[in-house]
Amino acid sequence: MTFQVYDTTLRDGAQREGLSYSVADKLAVARLLDEFGVGFIEGGWPGAVPKDTEFFRRARTELELRHAVLVAFGATRRAGRQVDDDPQVRSLLAAETPAVTLVAKADLRHVQRALRTSADENLAMVHDTVTHLVAQGRRVFVDGEHFFDGYRDDPGFTSSVVEAALAAGAERFVLCDTNGGMLPSQVTAVIVDLTARLGVSAEQLGIHTQDDTACAVANTIAAVEAGVRHVQGTANGYGERPGNADLFAVVANLQLKLGLPVLPEGCLEQMVRVSRGIAELATIVPDDHQAYVGAAAFAHKAGLHASAIKVDPLFYNHIDPQLVGNRMRILVTEMAGRASIELKSRELGLELADHPETLDRVAKRVKELEAEGWSFEAADASFELLVRSELPDAAPPRPFTLESYRILVEHREDGAVVSEATVKVRVRGERVIATAEGNGPVNALDEALRTGLVMHYPELRDFELADYKVGILAGSHGTGAVTRVLVETSDRAGRDWTTVGVHPNVVEASWDALVDALTYGLDQARGGRSGFNRPAGDEAR
Repeated sequence: MTFQVYDTTLRDGAQREGLSYSVADKLAVARLLDEFGVGFIEGGWPGAVPKDTEFFRRARTELELRHAVLVAFGATRRAGRQVDDDPQVRSLLAAETPAVTLVAKADLRHVQRALRTSADENLAMVHDTVTHLVAQGRRVFVDGEHFFDGYRDDPGFTSSVVEAALAAGAERFVLCDTNGGMLPSQVTAVIVDLTARLGVSAEQLGIHTQDDTACAVANTIAAVEAGVRHVQGTANGYGERPGNADLFAVVANLQLKLGLPVLPEGCLEQMVRVSRGIAELATIVPDDHQAYVGAAAFAHKAGLHASAIKVDPLFYNHIDPQLVGNRMRILVTEMAGRASIELKSRELGLELADHPETLDRVAKRVKELEAEGWSFEAADASFELLVRSELPDAAPPRPFTLESYRILVEHREDGAVVSEATVKVRVRGERVIATAEGNGPVNALDEALRTGLVMHYPELRDFELADYKVGILAGSHGTGAVTRVLVETSDRAGRDWTTVGVHPNVVEASWDALVDALTYGLDQARGGRSGFNRPAGDEAR
């Protein structure tokens, strides 16, 4: 039986607190999921949610899927109502999707106390709705809501719901850990017991898990190892409460660890791109430490690790990161040894293996600066400038020499607070004075510096300060604390780079980071060539 990867990001994942997709967003997410190669995309609940009804209407003409089947989600008919007279069932058919997923109560306590109906009527609701939809040419999946809790309380009734759905023609019955309270061994035990009780194959079952015990992915894998061949999850684990099973981790584990070819050829390496694209549409900052797709998933900090990675990257990577579209990163910190410095420099295009003395100097300098509070872990551009300053003919000189800078902060009568900065620099033998206002001292300083330099370096018009972070270093307190500033800069070519500055004065720390940012950016804009055609005698700051 074919393995099925079923995504429910647009329905279950959208229940995450603070997340709200527009119809256009939902269409864009669906396209990304299709590029990732999932087999089914659950688009939402037509008839119950107006936005979802609109999504299915637009999907008919705007959504061209190469790999996935679009699925509409809804409930079984209401108690005491004929299936062909149920407006919600009619809405499912009106969505015109090839497949439909029905949610059905699989816990007798919910049937009696939430639906206020009988066990027999609940079974009839399942049977009638599945039969009706199958007769209309739809593929039908049934999600057994609260399945595991119901099975623990009354396995006979819960089993009868599974039996009714499969007998009526459901393609899969999905076991839902709705409250997210299961553990992997419990999932396995229930599946073994259920299949023996009903005499059905586990391949006719599916698994849908929540992450309340932080076991959603593990529970999903346990179900597959018990024979289930239909898995549900959401992109990045989005969902209500702690979330759902992270579909990316599930798929990577199935394909790379269990050897199950669950995605079409060439789709697995799209994982990081799709993960980050969906995060952007959801306006959620990606989790750097997310398994497989996080920026730190294959990042190495300890010098011991780097020494082994130098011999073989798989000594400290459980897979080749490129298999999922990620990359290995070496972090440079006070924990770094020569191997870390060498590998990180190589990652940045600088080969230090043939320069052992330079390698020793850089390693020593990094440790000294780290002891003072500097951190190059997230500031590759500043680290590259440091390395290049120690390499013969590789250092890009500073594009100007600082004479002085001054900043004023004015609190005006109308309550507005404005900062004004003046910088005095020497550029190519010329003394330049520039003044600018900003909404803060660092913004004003950045604007003044660019104003003074742009006539000599027109590339600066393409630069934008994308992010600015200030941290107080451990062990320093109060208004006299030492601060660390990280500046992220981007340009119109799509490049971005991060630089760092450290000083007891936050403005001076910011200045150091800004100077590195402009120096690195200008060098990259000119093809990474050293020098800025400066006349002799115009020394870097």
